[in-house]
Amino acid sequence: MQPLPPARVLPSADVDERAVLGEGTTVWHLAQVREYAQIGRECVVGRSAYVGSGVVVGDRCKIQNLALVYEPAELQDGVFIGPGAVLTNDLHPRAINADGSAKAATDWTAVGVLVKRGAAIGARAVCVAPVTVGAWATVAAGAVVTRDVPDFALVAGVPARQVGWVGPAGRKLERRGDLYVCPVTSDEFIETEGVLSRA
Repeated sequence: MQPLPPARVLPSADVDERAVLGEGTTVWHLAQVREYAQIGRECVVGRSAYVGSGVVVGDRCKIQNLALVYEPAELQDGVFIGPGAVLTNDLHPRAINADGSAKAATDWTAVGVLVKRGAAIGARAVCVAPVTVGAWATVAAGAVVTRDVPDFALVAGVPARQVGWVGPAGRKLERRGDLYVCPVTSDEFIETEGVLSRA
């Protein structure tokens, strides 16, 4: 196995010196990676994407152009964040307090989005924190996620609702009797009380 090259940061990107970038990672034009963010190996941070302070990103993740990943989000290994997707962090957003004074950083507590291994968030989707997107789940483009998404679930709409199951290959699973089968890999899954697992 060949050693990975050092992380590459394009000249127009803004990466704080306190951020950590893994080997083989690329940060593209105009992207911003804030202080204490930790980005794993072989990741791609697309043009004009934003990675907030202290955000943790696993290995082999893709954060596409214009995506906004606000702290304290956590992306496990192999997560895909589509173009223009947003992971929020404020449960009760306001610019000012009730008395009209400007809100300071100490006037609110950030809440995060957890995206588990292999999951994908589609283009322009919004995950409203606090929420967890399960392993290998897929959030359709333009969906608004307001509650936790189970492992392998396919969700779509506003608010997002489950419309099927997907496997690690990212394709919708086909129902065959009591089983769900991946049309790409032929892997088989079984559903028990709303939970999908390998057969």
